[in-house]
Amino acid sequence: MWKRLPFRLRGYLITMTGVLLLSPDALLVKGTGVSPVTFLFWRGLLLGTVLLMIALARYGHRLPEAIRACGPAAWWCPLAFAASGWAFVIANRFTSAGNVLVMMNLAPLVAGLIGLVFFRQRLRRQTWVVIAICVGGASLMAAGEVGQGSLLGLGVALFVPISIAINTTVASAQKGERRRGIDTTVILPLGCLAMLLPAALFGGATLPPAEDVPLLAIMALFLPAAYFLIQTGARYLPGAEVSLVLLLETLLGSLLVWWWVGEVPTRLALIGGGIIVVTMMASSLRDLHRQRRKAAGGAPDIGRIQQQAVEDEAPAGEVAESSRR
Repeated sequence: MWKRLPFRLRGYLITMTGVLLLSPDALLVKGTGVSPVTFLFWRGLLLGTVLLMIALARYGHRLPEAIRACGPAAWWCPLAFAASGWAFVIANRFTSAGNVLVMMNLAPLVAGLIGLVFFRQRLRRQTWVVIAICVGGASLMAAGEVGQGSLLGLGVALFVPISIAINTTVASAQKGERRRGIDTTVILPLGCLAMLLPAALFGGATLPPAEDVPLLAIMALFLPAAYFLIQTGARYLPGAEVSLVLLLETLLGSLLVWWWVGEVPTRLALIGGGIIVVTMMASSLRDLHRQRRKAAGGAPDIGRIQQQAVEDEAPAGEVAESSRR
């Protein structure tokens, strides 16, 4: 059943599942009372440990080879992953949460431009339209919290979408010998290491209060799977489309905070969230309609042909591993 789905649909399903698991992140951040450096230290340590265990379970002694296969992504993606976490925390200390969210929502647009300029990744006109509408909808969600803030805070907040865009775009641009996306999930532990080392140097390597331990444990349970799936989505989709799906975290996170903490979203937030959902559903339905129309006209499924070519050329062990993924 899974192999019958088009590549793009697989990518969207994988990334959306990751975003669903990532949505409690804002709730966990609000619930902890530790300092930012302590939070980032334990976030990097717990995420890195679980992600490293996953990578070792999948690759074993071949893990160094899998990391080298990532090419330039082995450097850029971990640094961008760590930078996005640090920039998000620091920006929230110097400017309003609304300003940070507005900056974060620029990630799909920045990713599209980076992919076009540096990797010649051309997006469809429909994708650019969806990005523009969803960025507008997400900005409406944050409009109620937008404040003046400081120039320093706004400048740091700008690094959040840039870091996210670099990670997703560079990851999606790494192609294997058989035109298949490289598995860049193996370098996420390096990103966690790049996150926790500076935190340790700034005094974050301290034990958290007992009341924060359960929340950190929940973070270690959900977030590794979330980031693993989101990074996997870059094997199927351009970085701009992965960043586009990440906009759903703004909506889902807001709804969770509303349900759990009681922070009622503004009318603009509800309108903006509705715009995002309707736009992405309409785009998905249009893609499915186009795919069915092509299939009815006898057009071949290029993605399925490429997948079949991969399985025909790959060794039996590699195919078995690919099917397990």
